[in-house]
Amino acid sequence: MEHIQNIIDRQASNSFKIKGWTVTLVVVALLFRTNNFQLFAAFIPLIGFWYLDAYYLRQERKFRKLFDWVRLNRDDTDDYLFDMDPSRFEDDVDGTVQLMATKSMLTFYGTIGGLLIVYTVILICINGGTIFG
Repeated sequence: MEHIQNIIDRQASNSFKIKGWTVTLVVVALLFRTNNFQLFAAFIPLIGFWYLDAYYLRQERKFRKLFDWVRLNRDDTDDYLFDMDPSRFEDDVDGTVQLMATKSMLTFYGTIGGLLIVYTVILICINGGTIFG
């Protein structure tokens, strides 16, 4: 069970690191733009890391299901006790795209996306309605 708990901890750590890289790469994309059209490059790491974060959250939830199964069934059976493959819990956990729409994910990534959209609209208005200014 300790091995499963270590895997769950690594998944949570990966999620934290992805959030940090998201902020870093979005800011870098905004800082190194040469024209306003390159603002859209900031959406690439946002969307990519949003999906990757949801993937790690899904993996974490599958391993939590595995942990619960081992905790509840370790005294009754030896089947699957040393099986570290969480794929048998695929149907018990929401899909990656559904997890992207959870409250915690939308709060973090939606805020960044909303700020990027507002920033883009402001620059478009300043440049007379064009993004090529």
